[in-house]
Amino acid sequence: MSFTPADLPDLTGVRAIVTGSNAGIGEVTARELAARGAEVTLACRNTDAATEAARAIPGTTHVEQLDLASLDSVRDFAERWDGPLDLLVNNAGVMTPPSYRETADGHELMFGTNHLGHFALTGRLLPALLEAEAPRVVTVASIAHHRGDARVLDANPPEGYAAERYYGNSKLANVLFSRELHRRATASGSKVVSTAAHPGISATNLVASRDGMGANRLIHLTAPYFMPVLFQSAAKGANPTLYAATLGEPGSYTGPQRMRESRGPIGPARPSRQARDEQLAADLWALSEEKTGVSFAL
Repeated sequence: MSFTPADLPDLTGVRAIVTGSNAGIGEVTARELAARGAEVTLACRNTDAATEAARAIPGTTHVEQLDLASLDSVRDFAERWDGPLDLLVNNAGVMTPPSYRETADGHELMFGTNHLGHFALTGRLLPALLEAEAPRVVTVASIAHHRGDARVLDANPPEGYAAERYYGNSKLANVLFSRELHRRATASGSKVVSTAAHPGISATNLVASRDGMGANRLIHLTAPYFMPVLFQSAAKGANPTLYAATLGEPGSYTGPQRMRESRGPIGPARPSRQARDEQLAADLWALSEEKTGVSFAL
């Protein structure tokens, strides 16, 4: 389909949170939402970078500290939030650190940040979401979720660390979470809408980040130069998220349509067989509740 930020509806009065919005797709998402009238909170670990990004965003923005690799930080952020929340965009992520790393709570870094942190954040913000008239949760996944498998329930253990597969499992968890949240909201008659999106392959700071592949000094130094040449821009990569955040149907999964969903106009993305496994999704939900101590009263 043909979609650009010009197709966004008027968002005046909408209160939104975008995680990891100090750069890349998250920053573009925050900027475009604010340009259409939304009041956007940039929820980021690096508040200095987020403050700098917010200065360049027209409209109403706020910056709040949030480290998704710390469940205490997630709890503190949610406790600071006041009033209804219309839109939560679970965007932040870590990609393929070269060696095994853990969160503050002892979980593997990608599984803990990309999935458990966002699971806990959504659950803790659920009361605020339910105060809104038409609340929506968008989970940003990846075509890399096709590399994930049923071992997602192992939660990326220290033994046998494999960066690409573990990243795939963390993104598979994102898709499973979004779909299971949609099923549970529908079954309970909740007004919460859950959608998912993926950006294809985009030139962002995710590759250069020192938390991921950028831990390799050569990649950290060269990625800002070769990424824009090889891949689509962060602005185009944000289009699926922006669509999912405003126009996407409940339970939908949106992504680019060309070159194996790596770029191009957006449309329905293809979830893997494992991502469509409802029992796997239910088992992951139970595991996530156990590991985070957070449950959802939909």
